[in-house]
Amino acid sequence: GWTCRDDCKYECMWLTVRLYVQGGHKVPQFHGKWPFSRFLFFQEPASAFASFLNGLASFVMLLRYKATVPPASPMYPTCVAFAWVSLNAWFWSTVFHTRDTAVTEKLDYFCASAVVLHSVYLCCVRTLGLQRPALISIFRAFLLLFLACHISYLTLVRFDYGYNMVANAAIGLLNLAWWLRWCLRNRPRLPHVWKCAAVVLLLQGLALLELLDFPPLFWVLDAHALWHIGTIPLNVLFYSFLMDDSLYLLKANSDLFKAD
Repeated sequence: GWTCRDDCKYECMWLTVRLYVQGGHKVPQFHGKWPFSRFLFFQEPASAFASFLNGLASFVMLLRYKATVPPASPMYPTCVAFAWVSLNAWFWSTVFHTRDTAVTEKLDYFCASAVVLHSVYLCCVRTLGLQRPALISIFRAFLLLFLACHISYLTLVRFDYGYNMVANAAIGLLNLAWWLRWCLRNRPRLPHVWKCAAVVLLLQGLALLELLDFPPLFWVLDAHALWHIGTIPLNVLFYSFLMDDSLYLLKANSDLFKAD
């Protein structure tokens, strides 16, 4: 809940904003963040609601995936694990945008990094790991070590926003290039890869919204909220790709078994 100190800071923030606007100045940021109008107990209503909808979309699509794809599919455990990692991230994103504290901020950032890394892992398993299980074990260990070092640095040394953004952007670009190259190479024989290509390209396009960083419209809707809103249909499309691809792999394995 909101303490007396929290309410005092909130009222002082809006008093400062009104004075700035009346004086013809730009809307100020407070500790690097725009002022938002609270709704009930939600500190950033639009971002919190969009994060909740992303989580809901992920959960519904996970249920659809498990109902559609048999566990015998080679990618089944990796895709289900990715879904749970994503659900965890959207949960903490919702919590963070509901109540911004030092703890919820860290959990939001760390869980988001875990999703980006797991997407790279998912890509590696799909493109290389099914034929080279030893390689994927080494790569998984490397990603886990990187995540542990990343979290340790931000927790024990310095919570560096710039470093965190650069690290996630670099991993995101690797993810984009890897998935896109695989999609282009397999487009003739796998018609469903257009979904994956569309998702990774649109995600990078949506990420540009973060560069706009404008004051919240109606004191609720900022660039970050728009980014979260834009990812809702992309969640659905990516899980649709995972379902199509998992069923394709299951059929391919079945055909190979019959041929043998």
